[in-house]
Amino acid sequence: MSQTIKYWLSEHPTILNFRWSTTHSWGSTWSFLFTAIPAYIAAAAALHLLLTLFRRRDRPVPLGPIPAVHSLCMALISAVIFAGILVSSAAEIRETRWFWRRTKTTPFQWLLCFPLGTRPSGRVFFWSYVFYLSRFLHLLRTFFNILRRRRLTFFHLFNQSILIFMSFLWLEFSQSFQVLAILSTTLLYSVVYGYRFWTGIGLPGACFPFVVNCQVVLLGCNLVCHVGVLSLHILKGGGCNGIGAWLCNSVLNGAILLLFLKFYVKMYLKNSAVVDEVVSSPTHLGSESESRPVVKEKYC
Repeated sequence: MSQTIKYWLSEHPTILNFRWSTTHSWGSTWSFLFTAIPAYIAAAAALHLLLTLFRRRDRPVPLGPIPAVHSLCMALISAVIFAGILVSSAAEIRETRWFWRRTKTTPFQWLLCFPLGTRPSGRVFFWSYVFYLSRFLHLLRTFFNILRRRRLTFFHLFNQSILIFMSFLWLEFSQSFQVLAILSTTLLYSVVYGYRFWTGIGLPGACFPFVVNCQVVLLGCNLVCHVGVLSLHILKGGGCNGIGAWLCNSVLNGAILLLFLKFYVKMYLKNSAVVDEVVSSPTHLGSESESRPVVKEKYC
């Protein structure tokens, strides 16, 4: 059983012979990238505008089980990508360990810092390509939010567009750091989308902002990994592959982090204001000790 799983995740000829190129990989050209992202933004904005003009805000479009099915599919896809790149990374480490002894490179250093001259081919980059393609499936959630909640924010559009752009850079420039980034992202996505499926079918959710807290953990992991890449690059005297793309990636990640922290602080202050209002307002019994359970019920 384990050998079968290992074969389909890391030893299949399609995985072993993968090569990122404009002739063999769908969506691998710059023209495609700079067409797909504006098309996504335009489609989302157009749908939001049409619903604003022709449908009342308090009448969401019924989608039935579609969002829950999408969440289940994304959870499974993320779990498969996580398992695939984990097994493939282990296989790459096992097969190239002999070479690393000459350069005194450890497996953890390889996860953060690809050697110079690394080409986008083989097992790891196959799963990086699958991750890149899965980013387009994530975009469907934007349209679900518009149809159900009539909500479209700059942060959401910016975040989704930048994640596609960064995934493209990972492949185009064989960028260092991508293995740990994909591992952490797909692990968190499998949990988050599993939770969304759980709540989407009517089961009780957490009594705290579960998805937002998961995003905080992911951004924190990315920040630590970026510091690790920079440290290794300096210690090796410029020995990490795709450092230019990594620098661009770092700037974009920093922009996402700042926007998210702004959103997180605003949400925290808003919730604190609501809690203060509920706690300070007297209940029908006029007792503070009996007003606190109201807050608990409101948030749990």
